[in-house]
Amino acid sequence: MKVLVVEDSREIASSVHDFLIREGYICELAFTFDEAQEKLLLFSYDCILLDIMLPDGNGLELLKLIRDKDIQSGVLIISAKDAMDDKIKGLEGGGDDYITKPFHLPELHARLRAIYRRKKLSGNNIITFNEITLNTDTLEASIHDTVLDITRKEFDLLLYLVVNKNRVLSRQSIATHLWGDYTDNLANFDFVYQHIKNLRKKISAANGADYIDTVYGLGYKFNSSKV
Repeated sequence: MKVLVVEDSREIASSVHDFLIREGYICELAFTFDEAQEKLLLFSYDCILLDIMLPDGNGLELLKLIRDKDIQSGVLIISAKDAMDDKIKGLEGGGDDYITKPFHLPELHARLRAIYRRKKLSGNNIITFNEITLNTDTLEASIHDTVLDITRKEFDLLLYLVVNKNRVLSRQSIATHLWGDYTDNLANFDFVYQHIKNLRKKISAANGADYIDTVYGLGYKFNSSKV
């Protein structure tokens, strides 16, 4: 999962960032309204952890931007302990959930996962497509009930492809989704090809169909019409 943390407290942001990285997330930080707005317009995220109080603006305005631009990210609002009005405005404005400061990091993790399941996976932690089964809790991928020996990146790549089946995904979009926004400045994305190649090989070894099409000059597509 790729998360943008919008939080002006560098201590809190750093703590959340380090925790989410340990949990296997791709995590980007924005400390101001302007910085967050720029990232939201340039990059895509699965979930946004949004503080209401920012030094140069209001998080509720960022929430309005997210919904006005039809940005398909889940939003977890960070609110102060006694800020009931902010919670109500945030939820009515399109926020998916809220968490109150101070919060425990495992609770934050659970809420982000719940939002992701609701927004991207129809509320499920088990994703199936024909012979493929993905368990987002155990991070296991199976073909015909055979558990694949794949890395975390390969699991995330397969999940990203399945969730976005029949859509052409550029090598750059795959790279930024799985490795972070810093990849936007790389000269090439040959490492994406290598991960696709490894994933195809492991699926084939388990007698799974090769659903991954190479769209030359553009990227890759998980083709659900293959049998």
